[in-house]
Amino acid sequence: MKSINTRRTIRKYADRDVSEELLNRLLTEAARTQTMGNLQLYSVVVTRSAEMKERLAPAHFNQPMVKEAPVVLTICADFNRTSQWARCRKAEPGYDNFLSFINAATDALLYTQTFCNLADEEGLGYCYLGTTIYQPQPIIDALQLPQLVMPVATLTLGWPAEEPPLSDRLPTASFVHAETYRDYTPADIDTYYIYREQLPENRHFVEINQKETLAQIFTDIRYTRKDNEAMSAGLMEALKRQGFL
Repeated sequence: MKSINTRRTIRKYADRDVSEELLNRLLTEAARTQTMGNLQLYSVVVTRSAEMKERLAPAHFNQPMVKEAPVVLTICADFNRTSQWARCRKAEPGYDNFLSFINAATDALLYTQTFCNLADEEGLGYCYLGTTIYQPQPIIDALQLPQLVMPVATLTLGWPAEEPPLSDRLPTASFVHAETYRDYTPADIDTYYIYREQLPENRHFVEINQKETLAQIFTDIRYTRKDNEAMSAGLMEALKRQGFL
């Protein structure tokens, strides 16, 4: 069993299948995770075919592991199934709203993390793709998602063909607050971020991009205001089309 302290993101996979039996067992076991009202407000679309991976890849900026991984899992916030159940049982659902999306997205992400924990125990490798909510509409179209179903997470999954270095993490004191939230002073920021900023690979990244600080890499290159606003607009439009707004 792997320790949480050695968890790595895996982007390269061995030429080895993930059996249906193993995958189905993990998908089933992951359903023991927490869920609102025991409604299990999620669905998982399993992609194995090269054709479907090809269709999904552009939505994930054509990251190679989308096509190369044996399995791609798209985890969706799903209030469609619950609404269908309600109507079939003489009940009128009222889940076409933003709160219901948040509840379903929370369920889906809890399920995703539980699945990741189980995959770790089996020695599988995976990569969590945050790009799922950057361009949701192509995913919705490719997977033929009906209203009240919204993709919120994607995992590429397979047997690891690499052992990348561990990513650094901020110290516990940087995110744990006693009793009430204590805002950060400039001295706190210096204390919590100095190790990350001084890592050779991060200093090199700042240098080759001709920036002054590591923070500027994030604000000016990786996650810019312009991109965030554009993708926010796309996300809101997709939520409207899917019936959550």
